[in-house]
Amino acid sequence: MGAGEGKEAIKRYIEDLRKKIHYHNYRYYVLDEPEISDVEYDRLFKDLEELEAKYPELITQDSPTQRVGAKPLEEFGTYEHSIPMLSLSSVTQESEVREFDERVRRALGSEEAIEYVVEPKIDGLAMELVYENGVFRAGSTRGDGKTGENITQNLRTIKTIPLRSLSDALPLPLLEVRGEVFMPVGKFKELNAELGKRGMKMFANPRNAAAGSVRQLDPRVTASRPLDFFTYGLGLVDGKEFSSHWEILDYLQKVGFKVSPLVRRFTAIEDVIKYHEEVQEGRDELDYEIDGIVVKVNSIAQQDRLGTISRSPRWAIAYKFPAREEFTRVKDIVVQVGRTGALTPVAVLVPVQIGGVTVRRATLHNEDELRRKDVRVGDTVVVERAGDVIPEVVSVIKSKRAGAEREFKMPDRCPVCGAEVLKEGPIVRCIGVSCTAQLKERINHFVSLRAMNIDGLGDKVIEQLVDRNKVSDAADLFFLTNRDLLKLERMGEKSARNILKALEKSKQTTFSRVIHALGIRHVGEHTASLLADNFSDMDALRSASYEYLVSIPEIGPEVAKSIILFFEQKGTKELLEKLERAGVWYEQKEKVAEDEEVLEGKTFVFTGRISMPREEAKSVVERLGGKEVSSVSKKTDYVVVGEDPGSKLAKAKKLGVKVINEQEFRAMVKA
Repeated sequence: MGAGEGKEAIKRYIEDLRKKIHYHNYRYYVLDEPEISDVEYDRLFKDLEELEAKYPELITQDSPTQRVGAKPLEEFGTYEHSIPMLSLSSVTQESEVREFDERVRRALGSEEAIEYVVEPKIDGLAMELVYENGVFRAGSTRGDGKTGENITQNLRTIKTIPLRSLSDALPLPLLEVRGEVFMPVGKFKELNAELGKRGMKMFANPRNAAAGSVRQLDPRVTASRPLDFFTYGLGLVDGKEFSSHWEILDYLQKVGFKVSPLVRRFTAIEDVIKYHEEVQEGRDELDYEIDGIVVKVNSIAQQDRLGTISRSPRWAIAYKFPAREEFTRVKDIVVQVGRTGALTPVAVLVPVQIGGVTVRRATLHNEDELRRKDVRVGDTVVVERAGDVIPEVVSVIKSKRAGAEREFKMPDRCPVCGAEVLKEGPIVRCIGVSCTAQLKERINHFVSLRAMNIDGLGDKVIEQLVDRNKVSDAADLFFLTNRDLLKLERMGEKSARNILKALEKSKQTTFSRVIHALGIRHVGEHTASLLADNFSDMDALRSASYEYLVSIPEIGPEVAKSIILFFEQKGTKELLEKLERAGVWYEQKEKVAEDEEVLEGKTFVFTGRISMPREEAKSVVERLGGKEVSSVSKKTDYVVVGEDPGSKLAKAKKLGVKVINEQEFRAMVKA
């Protein structure tokens, strides 16, 4: 046997070993039905490790030995979902479930048979896993439904997430699997006990533990945590079609994914309601937390006909369990200032256990709700964990009042910065632009993609800069030095240089981006564009009258009042002066004439890396009358392809959609 033949034989043997280990991982972690002993499994794994050490060129990404090993990240990147991950409409009453059934039947026709698939609603974190040709390539959080965080290296460490599908047939070119990462209750208790022994901060509940574990920048920390995964559906699929949701779940289980054993099928809504009661009664016997059941129309064709409304499908609902309640006493009422400046009254409680969690504080939401419920210091109250997560005061037991209870009055000044507060409907809001309670959120918004678009300044970096008093407002970012940045945790020389370069680059921007970055209440990206079209510079905008502002189409009284109030603040003047000293320069966005809207009615999809920032490309398309969408369909007019395009390119070719490169796009829009 020649050297080449010998190498090929070793390669085949290694591939066979990997297949066996993947299969036995599935038997052990997913089915909980091992076929071999731990000793035999360890021998197989050791054989693979030794061979890969001897032949490192044969190591593949989907090898069982490669679950952990990636270097810690400085921050997570983003990941755009091919198909939006929709949220579900929630109901809590039987009558609402029957109304859902009636709506479905009316939409589909009373004679048409309907079957429902019912699944437990896992109290975890929604994830998307992307497999290409059967190999796990990427994983991300749900995020805002369109874009999530890329946490691939952390998801690789979860043993119930296969690195390779177990299909005997040819693997699918693309398979986007969706499900929930969670931490089993028993393992959660063990983890908390261990953290307590070490004197470390313990997690409040399994969901928090899962969230804290899966978002670790160091995958070794994630690997040390007992995380699990249940799949509940699919995103984009290439190479296979399904006729029902039940068929999807069956397929996913066959190719190596864990599906909840509590999934059922019913044809009558009464059986769905009955099953909800059964699951609720037995929820405490489960080793994972659930807060209800999910009811889905089984037929994919019927799902397509029912469609979606806003951000949720018409063919599915979350039938939640009633929140768990307890009685306790209000020791005090304090005010918290949120990241957006909202002042929220909070009841300080005599500690009480609710659903296995000690509750010491509960939200009173806002001043109107506080008055409606008539909550006073000293009252005996009913407290629930709304959605089994957020504690809130539900009602007051007024029969237990003894006369010593005290009414609470909301402050007319911010308890954090002393600025005036403004009541907007039920919400009382601090209008101080330099309020420290809002500073992190304001800076996060300032540096965001659609505002000043400053790369490298993630949540963790901003948090450290604020906590260490390196910045007192967003403009201070431009006065940071290399030395300031290198003092931060996990900050290297290269990262510091990149941040300083990004800050310098962001100084030359557009007027609308600066307006948007300021974080004026009610002024989002679109309104900022309107203002940039109607004012020559910041001085003109600052001196605008209420009457002129409301004369601008789409600028209403509330927005105009907010703009004027913003520029009246002393802190605003100081911020703008500091930005000018820093050298922030903008050019006004040119107003496009109606006859220049050359892309009117055209839809664009971008895939891969292009030199033009994605948000800038989107802005150009919209300014010229077009529309940017996230997924490819027959209605898409153009797919703009950059470097390393994803699955959208393949789908565009399959559907016959026009594909152009960046140069062709720039020529089209004259950019």
